[in-house]
Amino acid sequence: MGIALLFGVLALGGMRAGSPGSAAFEFAIVGDRTGETQPGVFEQVWRELAAEHPAFAMTVGDTIQGGDDSTAEQEWKAVLKIPEQHKRLAFYLTPGNHDIWSRVSEELFEKYARRPVNYSFDFRNVHVTVLDNSRSEQFGPGALGFLERDLKMHAKQPVKLIVSHRPSWLVSVLFGNSNFPLHRLARQYGVRYVVAGHIHEMLHLELDGITYLSMPSAGGHLRGSKRYEDGWFFGHTIVQVQGNDLRFRIEECKSPIGKGRVSTATDWGVTGLRK
Repeated sequence: MGIALLFGVLALGGMRAGSPGSAAFEFAIVGDRTGETQPGVFEQVWRELAAEHPAFAMTVGDTIQGGDDSTAEQEWKAVLKIPEQHKRLAFYLTPGNHDIWSRVSEELFEKYARRPVNYSFDFRNVHVTVLDNSRSEQFGPGALGFLERDLKMHAKQPVKLIVSHRPSWLVSVLFGNSNFPLHRLARQYGVRYVVAGHIHEMLHLELDGITYLSMPSAGGHLRGSKRYEDGWFFGHTIVQVQGNDLRFRIEECKSPIGKGRVSTATDWGVTGLRK
């Protein structure tokens, strides 16, 4: 199976895949592979998540190391061989700062993602909006404009999830500030979950009934204390969809990379595991 078929299993933003309805299913979220990629981690993450047969998988960005227009395409070709081994698993990319840094790299992202940098898709009763903040610490007017149009167009979808690379919301949510554009739109249109990567640390915050999550690393180097209890570990997340509720099962890599510990989003806070 080629890359075209791999990424063509689900259609471009806004198109529905699978039969409608609210039957239970699962999908996977994959954290950053880069920067300072740790050998073998991304490969093990994919083996472990594929064994659970999720309906689809998606990244939170930083799939290639990037930074050089002349080598970026070869990087994409090399790294996409890993998910392509799991031929029936549709795979969505989110643009990260290691993926896009120039016009050339943006075109390559769109080529290999087979989607624009801002896009959306439906799977049964879940609507996912992917936003590009790869080149800015904040969401620009293009991303926010797309978000508002997209949420308005899909207002009737019961479960809505926003995914981006940088947690541009982190400081505002941490200090309980509800007055920032993404949060206002999320609250207006009933978005209940916002997910990002970039910092390689597992974090969980809540504001006005909206769950904000930072995903653990899927290969990018661990920072800080490097302790599991502080949110520094390699793994992936399985999202269980039951009716209109999402349950996040965070799975640390098994041996030899990790210890295979499993937790839920509510086990975590902004300073690691809840006591």
